[in-house]
Amino acid sequence: MSRSDALITTSPDRLGGTPVFAGTRVPVQTLIDYLEGGDTLEAFLDDFPAVTRDHAIAILELAKSALLSKAVAA
Repeated sequence: MSRSDALITTSPDRLGGTPVFAGTRVPVQTLIDYLEGGDTLEAFLDDFPAVTRDHAIAILELAKSALLSKAVAA
């Protein structure tokens, strides 16, 4: 099992296959939408108590790693 498998799950029977925080029905995209909209991580966590701070931070770290691995030196 990869690190992302432990953090994010998908199932055609759950929200049409939308990637969600593992063990919840909270789409990962919702966290991104909150942050893009200027909301804080705390606001997201308050609105989605099924997601732990550690889980949300791990998702953000995974996204950061994926982004940086694609970076090209100038």
